[in-house]
Amino acid sequence: MPCVRKMAANAVGPWNDKKKHSDRERWICIYPAYLNSRKTLAEGRRVPKDVAIENPTHQEIRDVLAAAGLRIGVEDKMYSRERSKELLFRGRIRVQLKNDDGCLFNPNFPTRDSVMLHACQMIPKLKTRQGKQGGDQGQSQGGGSGSGAKKKKGRR
Repeated sequence: MPCVRKMAANAVGPWNDKKKHSDRERWICIYPAYLNSRKTLAEGRRVPKDVAIENPTHQEIRDVLAAAGLRIGVEDKMYSRERSKELLFRGRIRVQLKNDDGCLFNPNFPTRDSVMLHACQMIPKLKTRQGKQGGDQGQSQGGGSGSGAKKKKGRR
């Protein structure tokens, strides 16, 4: 039995109690799939569907959390449940929740859920998101008039 205890004390793995809260290995991870409204719970969505947003990118998550005053890090990692290997779906955001003494880094964000919900609320307000929505409407109106002219030529 003493041999088993000794092995458990020296176990090698991702958790190490000697790491400080300021080390990146202790920061929480957020993948874009966690916030994606097009994903199911089985595909990795972690927020309610009515709160989730459509196809967030790691750059949008990074911008929103940096503006909130959180310490973040971006890593070029792929979510294990993600089927598509496209660059659009790559990226992982690491966020520091606690200081080395164990108190919260930012009292407005006590949990990983609070960080994800904040990102879901703020990403639709980004200028890049608002520009995409307005651009799609203008293109659809312009395309309708062009197709009418083609029909007129076809009748001759």
